[in-house]
Amino acid sequence: MTLFPLEGLTVAYTTRSGDARGLGDIAIVAVTAPDMNPAAAGAALWLLARTSWAGTPGEQQQARWILTQAVRARIVRAHDHQDLPDAKWTADLDRPFRLDALFANHETLLTGRLTVL
Repeated sequence: MTLFPLEGLTVAYTTRSGDARGLGDIAIVAVTAPDMNPAAAGAALWLLARTSWAGTPGEQQQARWILTQAVRARIVRAHDHQDLPDAKWTADLDRPFRLDALFANHETLLTGRLTVL
């Protein structure tokens, strides 16, 4: 799991596999705010994605923006991120979103609220 700040939110990014191949094709990108409603936490990410464009992006572009922020945080390893490879967590995921093509090795994006235990 990677934790990183994003426009006043603390966001967690991790992956899961949809089958036994272990490809990490499901991205979980969630806000780590224990007091926040899960739907509001996920909506905050989608709102950021929507408002970060000059035009009006569609949901596919918004999903790609969310994934880009998560993958960027993991790859760049900026001073303000944390890698927690063995962290235990629970999640309340409110919006599964299927991408129309593979993006950053992901087929599905799940958003919502994540709690690090």
